[in-house]
Amino acid sequence: MNEKHTISNTGDCETCVLHLATKEVELLYEIAIMLTKAIDVKEIFVQGMKLLKRQSYNDRCALFLIKEDHETLELFASINLSDQQKKMATYRLGEGATGLAAQSAEPVVIENIHNNINYLNKMGQVSASTISYIAVPMIQDDEVIGVISSNISKESLLGFDDIVRMLTIVGSLFAGTLAVQNRFAKEKESITELKTYYKEQALGEKRFENIIGQSTKMKQIFSMLETVSPSDATILVRGETGTGKELIATAVHNLSRRSNGPFIRLNCAAISETLLESELFGHEKGAFTDAKEMRKGRFELADGGTLFLDEIGDITSALQVKLLRILQEQVFERVGGSKSIKTDVRLVAATNRKLEKMVQEGEFREDLFYRLNVIPINLPPLRERYEDVRLLIENYFDKFMKQHRKKMHFSKRSLELLLDYPWPGNIRELQNTMERIVLICPDGEVDPEMLNHVLPFNYQKMHMPADPVPTYAPEVPVPPPQEASPQRYEHAPMLTKASLHEMEKDSIIQALIDNRGIQTKAAQQLGMTARQIGYKIKKYEIEL
Repeated sequence: MNEKHTISNTGDCETCVLHLATKEVELLYEIAIMLTKAIDVKEIFVQGMKLLKRQSYNDRCALFLIKEDHETLELFASINLSDQQKKMATYRLGEGATGLAAQSAEPVVIENIHNNINYLNKMGQVSASTISYIAVPMIQDDEVIGVISSNISKESLLGFDDIVRMLTIVGSLFAGTLAVQNRFAKEKESITELKTYYKEQALGEKRFENIIGQSTKMKQIFSMLETVSPSDATILVRGETGTGKELIATAVHNLSRRSNGPFIRLNCAAISETLLESELFGHEKGAFTDAKEMRKGRFELADGGTLFLDEIGDITSALQVKLLRILQEQVFERVGGSKSIKTDVRLVAATNRKLEKMVQEGEFREDLFYRLNVIPINLPPLRERYEDVRLLIENYFDKFMKQHRKKMHFSKRSLELLLDYPWPGNIRELQNTMERIVLICPDGEVDPEMLNHVLPFNYQKMHMPADPVPTYAPEVPVPPPQEASPQRYEHAPMLTKASLHEMEKDSIIQALIDNRGIQTKAAQQLGMTARQIGYKIKKYEIEL
């Protein structure tokens, strides 16, 4: 084909080359303009191929893309192919001229398709005038992403070099357009996933609006947050269940340089061991039975932002190893995948467990503990924040009154009972108790008797004043003084840590009796979660 032009002299040759170059530039310019307006990429590619056909660069044209398995070429766009031919147009890397071009990253030229074994003719018959076939790899960022091929008729006046050059340039333009489209699609997918995640979080749980506290201990924590939040250091928040560890993590994110990035949460104890790895690192399609499509994990969703892992002490030894790796290298693989994925995540972890003891007993990796415990923040329980209890009561009481459109107030004695209560479930128990009071009690004053359904029974017996004894009775003799009931007190005894634990144990036992041993209902009565009451039952060795 390179011999098809008859050149009489050097001047004619130069004129011919200049004319061809001009035509090439005009054609490429027209294709480039089309690509800048691309909405449907496949349709634009088809139009570009038709322009090439008009200029004799092909008789039939096809564009193949390498699938995610990196082993197969699949037809993406074409001209002059029937639906049946399109279904057959699939090649493995190295298979036929098309597969060889992808495998070698070099153009493959077959001068005569009728006597060359590398032309497989998978797409069915070609016209009798078609004589040659050219396959050119499409390369993006030094990686072959596909192949653009062209069947050429014997009437074409263009040489192989001219066609290879044109297909190489057009293939690069097509590859660049695909890269931009893929990037936009991934960004759109990421935004959609984040929106879905935040929507599920908003619907699935109640959140504190802010951190309420004026006690000395809380002021010290606020000061520490202002100091450490701007860094990227890993933070370990420690404290009893219900003390507001997630609020601290939120504050760290909002005060950090990552505040405009995503803030992703995950409770490691709320998910089964088998699913937790997938939730953390994501999974590939087909990684397990229900993995019908690829899904990103929390580390991938949190890229550029903050990831809060609650109940970090509950993860398995195998996951501890993977978590240590990602903290050290910022690299992980999805479940069922082999491709390493980089992520830029600031980790805030939380636990109510004694990790030091778990390290000693071999339940938690020592190197992971030190990697997490870079900046420890110890949240005090509510019983050690007496100055904050009234603020919290007023805040949540007002919030739920507005929410349920009620007008109520506490009597002096009722408020004293609430302020003296040790709140073993901490802020979460207080919040649930305030909502229960608003829902159960009528408008007006809330007196001590109305607290029967919201505070543990044994606690009320210790703190309710004894019935007054009449000083005289003119017509009825005053009975001799009776021994005080061993379960009632004129004044509350001095509370010690041991007595608080005993009181909490008695409250749990009574709640279980009231609810016929059903732990979830007993937990609701006490303002606890099912996990909390299960932990307490085990701690106090309560027999069911």
